[in-house]
Amino acid sequence: MYSSASTAFSFHVTATDSAARTGEITTAHGVVHTPAFMPVGTQASIKGVHHDDVRASGAEIILGNTYHLMLRPGAERIAALGGLHAFMRWPYPILTDSGGFQVMSLAALRKVSEQGVTFRSHLDGAMVELTPERAIEVQILLGSDIAMQLDECVRLPAERSEIERAMHLSLRWAERCKRAFEQAAPGRALFGIVQGGDNRNLRAQSARTLADIGFPGYAIGGLAVGETQQVMLDVVADTAAALPADRPRYLMGVGTPADLLHAVARGVDMFDCVLPTRNGRHGLAFTRFGPINIKNAHHANDPRPLDPQSKCPAARDFSRAYLHHLFRAGEALGGTLLSIVNLHYYQELMAGARAAIAGGRFADYLDATVQQWAAKSDRREEID
Repeated sequence: MYSSASTAFSFHVTATDSAARTGEITTAHGVVHTPAFMPVGTQASIKGVHHDDVRASGAEIILGNTYHLMLRPGAERIAALGGLHAFMRWPYPILTDSGGFQVMSLAALRKVSEQGVTFRSHLDGAMVELTPERAIEVQILLGSDIAMQLDECVRLPAERSEIERAMHLSLRWAERCKRAFEQAAPGRALFGIVQGGDNRNLRAQSARTLADIGFPGYAIGGLAVGETQQVMLDVVADTAAALPADRPRYLMGVGTPADLLHAVARGVDMFDCVLPTRNGRHGLAFTRFGPINIKNAHHANDPRPLDPQSKCPAARDFSRAYLHHLFRAGEALGGTLLSIVNLHYYQELMAGARAAIAGGRFADYLDATVQQWAAKSDRREEID
């Protein structure tokens, strides 16, 4: 178990089943049971979904974005209003990413140097500097329970020289972030981020160096950015095994339900991804039958719910015909309901994984879940 007398943050593993494991992360705002999926609240909001519905889905922790919140409404403003928990009225754990992903996704608007990243704001074109120290300052102002170091993520495929350069830069930034984070209030934790692209040797080097620097938790970043699923899972397996066993492991920005379960099998404890809400807004529901595109015409006369056995009211109580109608009519409620369906499914998937690991039957749970997806996906009425 990692803990510190000066903070309320701790983590301990409660059960293992091969590489898969369950655990508890204790923060000043509550306990997170792992494996855990974090809904993404980029701008202090899970897009299109009320906080109560997010919590009702089973979510114990959410993610906020440093880059977007520092631009609007501003970290200093949020701090003056009581911090991010009070500002958005979410009294449970919050993790904030550092803005490092925007180093990649806003490539046309930024310049990277040893000092940090200079962005041209996508809102008004103003120049904004994000250094490791500023990334930490912003996250301290936001008051998140778990902060992330600033890193540079490289889109794949890329040349080894470019991957190696970004990895070493991220390690130097990790040291600066740790020094800057020493002023954070008790009860908060800073995670280091392993980089190295799809090169397993570079990943191992990054993991070893970060472990030597020492963090309460570690993230695996820079994946699901162009590589195949098998490459991603191979990198995840190697990297998770190289990280300290007594610290939480967080796979950033991943992914599909299959990605999550296969990564849990390789020792990952935490996930975040926009897929549940983004796909929900576009008419795709994740269910135990596999994905269902509710906008397809054959749902127009279908009185069945998405899943009559689901604990989610949106999946259990509304007909497919009604959900189809909402999307055809352009009603925002359609995207909200499917987002709720998807958030519930992701949380149910993680709860099932936790129970299976605790019972020593995770491999069976994974196989049965994947087989059910495959069996249903062959049926036109469920998937097309």
